[in-house]
Amino acid sequence: MPFKLTILGCDSAIPTVDKQQTAQLLNINERFFLIDCGENTQVQLRKYQLSFQRISHVLISHLHGDHYYGLIGLITSMHLLGRNKGLHIYAHEPLKEIINVQLSASNTNLNYPLFFHILPKNEEKVLFKDDNVEISNFLLDHTIDCSGFLFREISSQRKIIKEKIDKYKIPLDKIDEIKNGANYINENNQIIDNKELTTYISNLHSYAYCSDTRLSSRIASIITNVDVLYHETTFSEELVERAIETGHSTTKDAANIAKEANVKKLLIGHYSKRYKNLNILLEESKQYFNNSYLTKEGDVFDFNTF
Repeated sequence: MPFKLTILGCDSAIPTVDKQQTAQLLNINERFFLIDCGENTQVQLRKYQLSFQRISHVLISHLHGDHYYGLIGLITSMHLLGRNKGLHIYAHEPLKEIINVQLSASNTNLNYPLFFHILPKNEEKVLFKDDNVEISNFLLDHTIDCSGFLFREISSQRKIIKEKIDKYKIPLDKIDEIKNGANYINENNQIIDNKELTTYISNLHSYAYCSDTRLSSRIASIITNVDVLYHETTFSEELVERAIETGHSTTKDAANIAKEANVKKLLIGHYSKRYKNLNILLEESKQYFNNSYLTKEGDVFDFNTF
């Protein structure tokens, strides 16, 4: 099933004409999760022909403006375009009041229900779970309360063994039942146990989003073996003291976390404006973790291709 990440923005602090603040859209089996919502996010969604009305959940890592200033505009546009299905927002508690004040000041009564789910300040837990995905938060070390997010694909189905279909002459209309755990009863009323016919689905995907943070080695054990880790790299290694002061990470920090966690692919982003040539950051990251990639707006990472 689809598991795709689209980068809508990957810059830090102040947006420019050609560089947008942090926002990502994750498609898991046609369920759409917006991760952070910097300014201009709704325009970026339009630019890359992504329907924001299909977004069901928004996760905001922390309440610095470059990670959520686009949210009220997105919420309002959804309303003006006739949305009626609910929108779930996961964020630290002050955001609920901020959004409600903005809606109240404009005398806006939304056409659709808005559900706020408060991110805990000092707790890591499962935030959401359905038949396709489990989402949990993990605590980061920034200058204000901040969480990363871990997405793990799950499946209630099993994979049917192709050879068993031929061996037991299983009709096509029985395959879905078997995938969902049913035994097979053949024409002689013989019961074939499901465990003989199926195996667990093993190629399930995972994604970890590590927003603004100082180096936090403790998260490596939380995100161990994920397919893809996005980790901010605001600064190059020579500015490590500045990174610590401002609650951010260097290229070396991100790469070492990726290496320690044994992730397959590292995506870096949240670049400081001081870097005109981002390859400096990429080259540094690759010194410590070779499978590192710069993110840029419009990038699509299809987890089914690696």
